[in-house]
Amino acid sequence: MLNSPHQIYQQSSVQTASGGQLVIMLYEGAIRFTKAGIEGIHNRKYDVANTSLKKAQAIIHELIAALNYDYAISKELALIYEYLLHKLIESNMKKSEAAAKEVMAHLTELREAWKQLIKGPATAASQSQV
Repeated sequence: MLNSPHQIYQQSSVQTASGGQLVIMLYEGAIRFTKAGIEGIHNRKYDVANTSLKKAQAIIHELIAALNYDYAISKELALIYEYLLHKLIESNMKKSEAAAKEVMAHLTELREAWKQLIKGPATAASQSQV
């Protein structure tokens, strides 16, 4: 049950977002939880690190489930996501900030690529109308 206006806004944002925007939201969530995992490891709050890194893993599993294998790039993305999962598990088991930081860097780069992909066609269309 939604209690706060913020929760209602978040649900509305998800329900009205395009597919590309949802992918970006997933990346942002994975980045946020990976960062929280890194902070947990750094502060020796391993329960926080464990919970956060497992949430990041769950989001990456959602990204894998959302792949459309009709496109060749999906196979490469699946391999990247599997690698990121492996590094998150390694980070969690070994309490390694470095492994989680690597994941965060890859997720950030992928998120930026999706942002460019989403705004690319709209930008090209608006420029052709000028």
